[in-house]
Amino acid sequence: MTLSAPADHADRERTRAKIAEVLARARRRTALLTDSVDEADLVAQHSPLMSPLVWDLAHIGNQEELWLVRDVGGREPVRGDIDELYDAFKHARANRPALPLLNPAQARGYVGTVREKVFDVLESSPLLGNPLVDNGFAFGMIAQHEQQHDETMLATHQLRLGGPVLSAPPAPSAPVPVGGEVIVPAGEFTMGTSADPWALDNERPAHPVYVEGFAIDVAPVTNEQYLAFIDDGGYERRELWSERGWAHRQEAGLVAPQFWEREGNQWSRRVFGVRGALRPRQPVVHVCWFEAEAFARWAGKRLPTEAEWEKAARFDPATGSSRRYPWGADEPSERTANLGQRHLEPAEVGAYPAGASATGVHQLIGDVWEWCSSGFEAYPGFRAFPYREYSEVFFGGDYRILRGGSFGTDEVACRGTFRNWDHPIRRQIFAGFRLARDLREDER
Repeated sequence: MTLSAPADHADRERTRAKIAEVLARARRRTALLTDSVDEADLVAQHSPLMSPLVWDLAHIGNQEELWLVRDVGGREPVRGDIDELYDAFKHARANRPALPLLNPAQARGYVGTVREKVFDVLESSPLLGNPLVDNGFAFGMIAQHEQQHDETMLATHQLRLGGPVLSAPPAPSAPVPVGGEVIVPAGEFTMGTSADPWALDNERPAHPVYVEGFAIDVAPVTNEQYLAFIDDGGYERRELWSERGWAHRQEAGLVAPQFWEREGNQWSRRVFGVRGALRPRQPVVHVCWFEAEAFARWAGKRLPTEAEWEKAARFDPATGSSRRYPWGADEPSERTANLGQRHLEPAEVGAYPAGASATGVHQLIGDVWEWCSSGFEAYPGFRAFPYREYSEVFFGGDYRILRGGSFGTDEVACRGTFRNWDHPIRRQIFAGFRLARDLREDER
């Protein structure tokens, strides 16, 4: 992998300052998620799908130590004896509570010591000389890693039983309702990136992709729309479900999105320990890929392919180029996207008109991860960097692509090229979807 190094000293210093800021922001969020609960909650396993929060905390520090203290910095290990405990590939999440983990005080002390050494390494690094440090790539990778685990810990908080411990202002309503669909004409666009300095290996390289014309919904599917599917017997109608989807629906007893509860004719939803009425215009969240697939069939549409999703998000017909974000090159802001745990829920559809893509599609970044029909595969010319276990070992497995990030995703780990993936049965993640369809002959 070749990444262009910062052009001069001033550029490197700006990169150094940015690294310090994103690392500090991630650590503030980690502290919020782990300091807001008592020690019993930190060491408890709130779901067999998730690690104890204290495991995530020490794992964040261990990855930071391995890559930044030992590899980039060439320093002696802080805790060389715990690497195997916090290797995500050696221990399944369900088995982690039985391991001799660091206790909360030890974990906090460990990550604090590691971070002190990391800032010392950052101060002395030239941020050039090899692909791992050019443009601060390894530092950016670790900031993204911590924020990804912060989103995982946020999902653990949602699964946690008991009273609320997190708070945030309500997500905004929509100034103008949006709906319907837009047509994206057939043609080639540039998918992926070879230029983004902190893009991960599975986003690379940039490559041309021809996409047939398609229609895509302007907004994600809402609670109101999903309720219509439920009321029309969507969970009982075998013809709407694939063979695997129907088998899973029966085995798991699916009757509604996770965390929904019915009392008479009224539905409510539990959100981080608070139960309240559904907001009809919010994107539906906590649905698995099979549920999204069944809804799409009920609606007479389908899920978009990954290439369709990215073209709708990034392609600018006026210039023929692909943008970094749907709205352009500017970093996300409170005007353009619901990111960074500023709110503990998706915003209503249409709440971010300034964040719409050049093709007129809203909320492609933030609010809810969006299931695509595609599996997780390598792009042409893919090269694993800096380790195979980030992406390569997952290619071709039983995964479906998720794009766009959620309200719980930080901007450092979210861009128009960012790729996420998970098993099609997963619902604890902050996932929703939008619909697409093939064009009729008179629309081509």
